Amino acid sequence: MNESVVELCEIEPGIVKITMQDKKYKNTFSDELVNGLVNAFEKINPNESYKVVIITGYDSYFSSGGTKEGLLDIYEGKQNFTDVNIYSLALECPIPVIAAMQGHGIGGGFVMGLYCDFVVLAKEGVYTTNFMKYGFTPGMGATYIIPKKLGFTMGEEFLLGAKSYRGAELEKRGIPFKVLPRKDVLEYSLELARDLAQRPRVSLVTLKNHLVKEIKKDLPIVIKEELEMHEKTFKQNKVKQMILELFGK
Repeated sequence: MNESVVELCEIEPGIVKITMQDKKYKNTFSDELVNGLVNAFEKINPNESYKVVIITGYDSYFSSGGTKEGLLDIYEGKQNFTDVNIYSLALECPIPVIAAMQGHGIGGGFVMGLYCDFVVLAKEGVYTTNFMKYGFTPGMGATYIIPKKLGFTMGEEFLLGAKSYRGAELEKRGIPFKVLPRKDVLEYSLELARDLAQRPRVSLVTLKNHLVKEIKKDLPIVIKEELEMHEKTFKQNKVKQMILELFGK
């Protein structure tokens, strides 16, 4: 995966790191980024020497969610967010995945991070589920995983309000994730990975599978409901206008 916008490497025995570095598109869900992530997990999942995954971004970006083109394609009925399932790659991975969110997590990018087993945020980072800012209801299982990970009250605020929050603000509000200065996020995540990697792989796999089985069971129902909501909310003319305005024509 050399020279790819997604770099995969084993940084220590049993610990692999995925780095998203699509600097041209600022880690939005470009075709290159999506394909790179899918390929990375296809390499990781069957490898029995791996015990822990760290997924991170570059500079001040973790992941910025959907591209303008992708959102317009959904508006025009050319595709659905389920056509390529990247949102649950971490969930389906048999070993623990740590989201080292050293940078901004926007929309689907933040949602993707929350499917990881551990989440570490940056005080300086901006985090938002801004679907409703464009006028359409959330997808990617956001209506399920956001309240489940953040709590119902904060989850409603994130989803309905579509506001942006700095990691430092979320820390003050008691978000259940570690929040550190950006420069410390990756090192903390690595220390966490080292601790996990001391456990037998079969035990890590068995326990993770047990802990996430409820999410795996519920998620297909939620995805179906979100697609039904998209049929009502994504086809509005106002949505197309907002996509063009907020991305810039």
